[in-house]
Amino acid sequence: MNRRNLMKSAITAVALLALPVSVSAGSNEPMDKTYRSIEGHKMAYVDQGSGRPVVFLHGNPTSSYLWRNIIPYVTDNYRAIAPDMIGMGDSGKPNIDYDYEDQRAHLFGLLDSLDLQDAVLVIHDWGSTLGMEYARTRPERVSGIVFMESMLPPFFPVASMDDFGPHKEFMQAVRSKEMAEELVLNQNVFIEQALAKQAVFTPLSEEVLNEYRRPFPTPESRKPILQWPREIPVAGEPANVYEVIKANGDYVLESDIPKLLLYATPGAINPKPIVDFLEGNMKNLETVGVGPGVHYIQEDQPDAIGQSIAKWLKALDDKQS
Repeated sequence: MNRRNLMKSAITAVALLALPVSVSAGSNEPMDKTYRSIEGHKMAYVDQGSGRPVVFLHGNPTSSYLWRNIIPYVTDNYRAIAPDMIGMGDSGKPNIDYDYEDQRAHLFGLLDSLDLQDAVLVIHDWGSTLGMEYARTRPERVSGIVFMESMLPPFFPVASMDDFGPHKEFMQAVRSKEMAEELVLNQNVFIEQALAKQAVFTPLSEEVLNEYRRPFPTPESRKPILQWPREIPVAGEPANVYEVIKANGDYVLESDIPKLLLYATPGAINPKPIVDFLEGNMKNLETVGVGPGVHYIQEDQPDAIGQSIAKWLKALDDKQS
């Protein structure tokens, strides 16, 4: 299957299923956080347990809250760290651009300040691009990667807007000016539509949604949510992020670092056709299907995800001991 057909198959798979799914009740309470000053701004992060660090990186428009029902699966034997990206969650809301460079400076500054050794990264959405770059540029600190709904080849970097298939018009809208500001800043579409119901199998409760809404009470506070889709490189632009994602793709395909890919059905950016490609082309990869889900699979399948990570970590420790 050529690249264009593979991406068409992947992107259209998102709209094929819309069935309810039964999930664990879990916890809706936010976790306690620790704070550090990075680049002169407050960075918040969950820090629980002890032992080998397992670092959970979220994307847009979420926070460390996304991992609340997965972190407990690892804290008996590991140190779980889950940052809030700058401008998101309980991290600071400075007057900056919130472009990729800003996000990288704050996240890498925080992780470097923690002096991580032998860490495993658990990455999702934009947290995957940042996480892969961190692993690629800090190989002495990172010894394993867990992917889910991550920005992986062959879909990323995106060759053209046409590759978004039925989502092309939406992507064009959120990368424009006036329309993007109306949709993202005023209507808060990433939380009220995508996160609330379109990119999960089971619509989120008001209690959960209110926690995701809490960091973004005003249009101005939603500037980080607006900037993220503008950072997705399409046809090579923005060039700096294109270069990062291209280098990340080469790294994860060829590196011998142990990797676990967790995927849901139908998935969004990592549906089965992408998983099949990665199984045939990525070194030292294990894949596990966790059940029904779209993009925010942590909300639909926290138990399957947590159990899979815990099992893989134990096997990794046994192999490396």
